[in-house]
Amino acid sequence: MQTIEIKGTKRTDLGKKATKQLRKEEQVPCVIYGGKEVVHFSAPEKEFRNLIYTPNIYLVKLVIDGADYNCILQDSQFHPVVDQLIHADFLQINDTKPVNIEIPVELQGFAEGVKEGGKLLLEKRKLKVRALAKHLPDTLKIDITNLTLGKTIQVGSLSFDNLELTNAKNAVVVAVRLTRAARAAQTGTAATEEAPAEEAASEE
Repeated sequence: MQTIEIKGTKRTDLGKKATKQLRKEEQVPCVIYGGKEVVHFSAPEKEFRNLIYTPNIYLVKLVIDGADYNCILQDSQFHPVVDQLIHADFLQINDTKPVNIEIPVELQGFAEGVKEGGKLLLEKRKLKVRALAKHLPDTLKIDITNLTLGKTIQVGSLSFDNLELTNAKNAVVVAVRLTRAARAAQTGTAATEEAPAEEAASEE
């Protein structure tokens, strides 16, 4: 998994007035959990653009007053009107403790069902996983080549090395749905197959 670096400064004043002033200065109040101590800091809002506004998932190297913290983004809050990032929570990670995170799904191949006129639907763009940080992939690659009309791929049928999927086993990840055109084509084929039999019966 790729790493992105964000530089920030420790906060000493955690009051509402100080927090409001930080946001006026386009600084984002943040917290790091999961380590020996909770760390409060702030960082320029522009530092978060490549982390927040992307479908990709990153490990985050936080550099706070010269100290390094390896983290993942746990939660982010936005202003309800202007869509401005107003707070971020990070979870500090290490090499021995598994983390829970959502990883984007990447479909590979061309589904048989789509060739037959079906519509491919990606029901879950991300899946919840539990794994050590060093085993986290950039994406979860799923081969859909053999997915036929009306069929689905559920979480329970998937497996990946060194990580556990924590979504419900029966949750549908991707499906090929029968479209009107495909249904009409199937009906037309069935009718064509039945016609000779009916004609043969009438001749008897």
